[in-house]
Amino acid sequence: MTQAGNNPVDAHEENGTTPPLPPTVVIVSGLSGSGKSVALKTFEDLDYYCIDNLPVDLLPSFVRSLMREDELPPRIAIGIDVRSRQSDLSKLAQWRAALAQLGLEGRLIFFDADDEVLLRRYSDTRRRHPLGHGGLSLQEAIHQERAIIQPLRDEADVVIDTSQLNVHQLRRRIIAEFAFNKGTQLSLLFESFAYKRGVPADADFVFDARVLPNPHWNPELRPYAGRDPKVRAFLDAQPEVAEYVGQVSGFLDTWLPRLRGETRSYVTIAFGCTGGKHRSVYLAETMARHAREQGWEEVATFHRELD
Repeated sequence: MTQAGNNPVDAHEENGTTPPLPPTVVIVSGLSGSGKSVALKTFEDLDYYCIDNLPVDLLPSFVRSLMREDELPPRIAIGIDVRSRQSDLSKLAQWRAALAQLGLEGRLIFFDADDEVLLRRYSDTRRRHPLGHGGLSLQEAIHQERAIIQPLRDEADVVIDTSQLNVHQLRRRIIAEFAFNKGTQLSLLFESFAYKRGVPADADFVFDARVLPNPHWNPELRPYAGRDPKVRAFLDAQPEVAEYVGQVSGFLDTWLPRLRGETRSYVTIAFGCTGGKHRSVYLAETMARHAREQGWEEVATFHRELD
């Protein structure tokens, strides 16, 4: 059992205040080449405190050390994979039980892919497999890794097969799954995209920004994206943009609250322009900021052509 004072909830129980929500701990694992690095980078972008290649037997002590800090990170992502093969991966259940004793629940997400896909990805990147030593072929290394890491797959709460996902689709899947707290509150995802690469298939609302002045034609602004202060200042100064933002925000302010009673957990609002770099990014960020100002707590952005 944890001693009083070591658990951040205890102090709140003693003084009668409402304790904060326990930190989210996500364990990221999977096969080499299946997308773990992309996943951890995405978690980092979502303000998770991230660490990669942690030996599994150090998991409880690492989290315990964070709990001794003045301010515990609210969301933590930890990468554990075949590089921790000196640890007994079959004991992960014990280490997760140790987290539970600390008042935390470690959620394990496992990334998988077909052998043919992994072979092609390694061929394209020319990276060396972590087990590619001692004369093992790439195919043999992949098979050996599957056997070593099987205990983690067996323990997984979520298994994501990335065989048919590109980097952008994988990032979007993680954002949709982990950017929001799972509750009754409706969450909003503001997405930017390029029309030349197609409209996002699962967008609930789509707004066309191609009618607005395009920073691409300004040589000084062309290298920058819609999040850059120079591009924002340019678009902020355009009367058409101000009118567009006012009308779209009015529409969303009217109709988004009426979706709270629906069974869906989040709504995607997509903005498209020619290249998906300037106007659409600016609008997605602007509308996300406006939504937060209106009191929406679960808001995230995804820029398909940039992320």
